[in-house]
Amino acid sequence: MDTLVGPGSELHREIVNCRVCPRLVEWRERVAVEKRAAYRDEDYWGKPITGFGDPDARIVVLGLAPAAHGANRTGRMFTGDRSGDWLFRAMHRAGLANQPESVTADDGLELNDAWVTSAVKCAPPDNKPTPAERDACSPFLQRELAGLERAKVVVCLGTFGFDAALRHFGVRPKPKFGHGVEVDVETGPMLLGCYHVSQQNTFTGRLTEEMLDSVFGRAIELADAD
Repeated sequence: MDTLVGPGSELHREIVNCRVCPRLVEWRERVAVEKRAAYRDEDYWGKPITGFGDPDARIVVLGLAPAAHGANRTGRMFTGDRSGDWLFRAMHRAGLANQPESVTADDGLELNDAWVTSAVKCAPPDNKPTPAERDACSPFLQRELAGLERAKVVVCLGTFGFDAALRHFGVRPKPKFGHGVEVDVETGPMLLGCYHVSQQNTFTGRLTEEMLDSVFGRAIELADAD
């Protein structure tokens, strides 16, 4: 396993043990105790969530934060919720995942040439981290992206992920977010905007499977480009 990112790395240990943001610590742990009725017999993870996937990935998927009853329950990003259902089906169709679903952290999912992570590592109330919480997590994201040395494309899910990537790479002036928008970072990977795979987008048809497939197809094209 790679020594910079992933299980066993110093970064992984630091993220999992982080208690810097009191509001996020209180929320993630309270959710893990109170639970959702459908999961009342399960043991929640209730800690920060690290990125996962192929440490040699050329394609990075950057989301907002763990879901309270998804990753905060299962211990793996986009695992155990509807958003993950959409994401990993698309990644499977694109050849970036060995299976189309992500139900538990030990379900056999493996990513090929892809890494999935989030800008904020703890589940926030109402899926809305504060600017201070976002900034507190920023060093983790910086080290994570630095450790993904072969990354050529960052698929930014939603405005929050897009803005986090712009801040990280120091892009000025700030371009407007849009589905399919491309930002060529002079000293970093290409940024590729994508509507978030949240239910408010997928249930309403704002994001379709065809639109998601198009983004990952384009990400592969960009990764393959010289």
